[in-house]
Amino acid sequence: MRKRVILTFSPQNVHMPVTYRLAKDFNIACNILRAQVAPDEVGKLVVELSGDIDQMEASLNWMREQSIQVSQLGQEISIDEQSCVHCGLCTAVCPTGALSLHKQTFQLQFTRSRCVVCEQCIPVCPVDAISLEL
Repeated sequence: MRKRVILTFSPQNVHMPVTYRLAKDFNIACNILRAQVAPDEVGKLVVELSGDIDQMEASLNWMREQSIQVSQLGQEISIDEQSCVHCGLCTAVCPTGALSLHKQTFQLQFTRSRCVVCEQCIPVCPVDAISLEL
């Protein structure tokens, strides 16, 4: 089972080795998609968790017990086809290859199933054609 979640850490628990504990104690693979973590500040991780469904639920419950806020990632990337100029800047920052340029037409192609909603494409779009859809 795979789940994309946002983990929000308080300044008190930002030092916890969460990804290590997920792997060691729950056999959950944790792919960090985006991180904003600094000592003694509120931290956020956008992660994709993979593992057994029962272990997944146990790991989510454990994180909540540790005062880590767990939110389901229910957002998607949206591309305004009318505004897009197919410059390809977003393809350079897309870590999963969800955004690519067609080899013959040089038109932007978006493979939604590969998108992990890391949001790296949004700030690089010069015409603001890419946004986050709730």
